[in-house]
Amino acid sequence: MVERIVAVLFPLFAVVALGYVVGRKTRPDFTAANRLNVEIFTPALVFSALCGKDVQVMSYVPLAIGTLVVVAGSGLGAYGLARLLRMDPKTLIPPVMFNNCGNLGLPVAVLAFGQHALAAGVITFAVSNFLQFSFGIWLLDHKASLRSVWRVPSVMATIAGLFFAISGIAVWPPLLYAVTMLGNVAIPLMLMALGVRLALSHPRAIAYGVLGAVARPVLGMAAAAAAIWLLPLPHEQKGLLLVFGALPPAVLNYIFAERYNQEPDKVASMVLIGNLAALVFLPIALGWAL
Repeated sequence: MVERIVAVLFPLFAVVALGYVVGRKTRPDFTAANRLNVEIFTPALVFSALCGKDVQVMSYVPLAIGTLVVVAGSGLGAYGLARLLRMDPKTLIPPVMFNNCGNLGLPVAVLAFGQHALAAGVITFAVSNFLQFSFGIWLLDHKASLRSVWRVPSVMATIAGLFFAISGIAVWPPLLYAVTMLGNVAIPLMLMALGVRLALSHPRAIAYGVLGAVARPVLGMAAAAAAIWLLPLPHEQKGLLLVFGALPPAVLNYIFAERYNQEPDKVASMVLIGNLAALVFLPIALGWAL
């Protein structure tokens, strides 16, 4: 079991570590690369995973509901924790509610459960991504327009992929192969970018960082355990949901905190320390799931 967990995590953290070393030595500007990943490569990955002929979308409905339970349960737990500690809930809720299901979640799903688990990983990513670009933005700015969520590339790719999967219409194979090639760029680039981001971050408010780093996986796994108890999930999806619950805070939380001036230093600390703490919590989740 230990050997399998190491085999799953080593490729992920090896690429992140390489990105960290590159970031420390050369301080590259990944702005353009990250934008390409958000607007092209990740949507291509989502689309190609969902519209494959072997994907039975309706079989993932319980998993989508379970993902919603984990995200919402984590948020409710974070709200109670923020009130208990007299923190601004807007600072703590997003990093605990929205995890790194892109940079780490998709690679972990594939390495732990096999390439066929990518579609299930994409479902969890799509649900979380949609909620972050709708409720997450509204939480930080109640005046924000939610109509723009439909223009998010990953959301559009999800809708398009679901359309082809449900309708049974086949995508022209050469076109699907081209889209798949683009999608294959997404995961390695995500991991490299995460390493560079960690290298260039300067966390402050360490206590808040530790709080977020612990609360995110603990509340997430507790909510995942509740979802597994409530929903009729296949064994593999139960394990995937547990791993989803243990993932660290998404880097996007820091970007939104900075954009809406919501104590970005504290959120940056939660993101940075949380991703480092994944070295502890992901093996625990994988040991439980596998």
